[in-house]
Amino acid sequence: MKLAASTALALTLAAPAFAATDKAEVLGTYADIAEAGYQDSLTTAEALKEAVDALIASPSEDTLAAAREAWLAARVPYQQTEAYRFGNAIVDDWEGKVNAWPLDEGLIDYVSDDYEGPTDENEYAALNIIANPQVSVAGTEVDASEITPELIADAINEADGIETNVARGYHAIEFLLWGQDLNGTDAGAGDRPYTDYVTGEDCTGGNCDRRADYLVAATDLLIADLEEMVAAWGEEGEARAAVLEDENAGISAMLTGMGSLSYGEQAGERMRLGLMLNDPEEEHDCFSDNTHNSHFYDGKGIQNVYLGSYTRVDGSVVEGPSLSDLVAETDPALDDEMKAKLDATMAALTEMKEAAENGMAYDQMLALGNTEGEALIMASVDGLIDQTRSIERVVSALELDAEFEGSDSLDNPSAVFQ
Repeated sequence: MKLAASTALALTLAAPAFAATDKAEVLGTYADIAEAGYQDSLTTAEALKEAVDALIASPSEDTLAAAREAWLAARVPYQQTEAYRFGNAIVDDWEGKVNAWPLDEGLIDYVSDDYEGPTDENEYAALNIIANPQVSVAGTEVDASEITPELIADAINEADGIETNVARGYHAIEFLLWGQDLNGTDAGAGDRPYTDYVTGEDCTGGNCDRRADYLVAATDLLIADLEEMVAAWGEEGEARAAVLEDENAGISAMLTGMGSLSYGEQAGERMRLGLMLNDPEEEHDCFSDNTHNSHFYDGKGIQNVYLGSYTRVDGSVVEGPSLSDLVAETDPALDDEMKAKLDATMAALTEMKEAAENGMAYDQMLALGNTEGEALIMASVDGLIDQTRSIERVVSALELDAEFEGSDSLDNPSAVFQ
């Protein structure tokens, strides 16, 4: 989901030609990495589908755990594709279908008794499609007696134009696998029981058959959406064609994606904002406590784009002429600086990731008074901001146009509390 930003970092210059590095080849590498990343996302989503089918066929602690592991594995390649947002309109127009967040989970299923429920901002926040086969949305009666991908996509997702009415994508599936995380900034993720998928008298949460239908439909929809983006970056795809059409515009798109994800989106909206608010609802993978990995692989995706190298889920490497090559021939010192900044950010993200894996989950890091957690998050935020300054210098060195997303949390912090 593209989040609103108050400030844009803008650089506007004219673009010359460079001799040694072929920009078309750099863009070809960029498109090849995109195709591979989305194909890996599709492959892991198909593995998730198999695990979901096994859960529905035979609900148990083991099949639920396997479905959760499959979801976690699916996030690894997908998060590395997020550097393709912001600079590529085709990706931006599509991305909300698969990775929109945060979501008002009461739209989909049962929630705790202390859930806020309908509000002036979202009267559908507790609609509970799973429990209600007939609902009214924006004055229109919706037949939800059969839960299908089409129902989710066309009638429920972003109901009444409200962005938090997220009914599809990774996070809807995450909620259906983990349930709400009711632990606040204390230890623990969501703890949905496998019996939420057991039909008959042992069903918990009610409507177990419809919950199963929803999970299957949402997973099928995710696969269809990823198939669309794999095709878009294929040899005859429109995203590949768009980025190759104008070499200077294509290189600008690469830098725009790097800078916007690094600064406004990740450093600002996904990290600094949650820390300012000490709010676990601002963590990206909030039901599963997987946010540390989402942040890590977002950072890795930025580095992949610059270096022109991506390691696939099967261990093979897609690589070729890169932005780094292009910058090195123009300003070798700047290329060294950019690579060092990316390394520093990844080191900070690695430290944060390891801390989460060793017992301090990301939502615990957000807790008021957790100075160690704050330091871990801020080291990554500072690294992301610092590398953005180097990305700005790359834009200038290549004499291109680029505009980066901003964030109130970075550009106008007092506005966050108004």
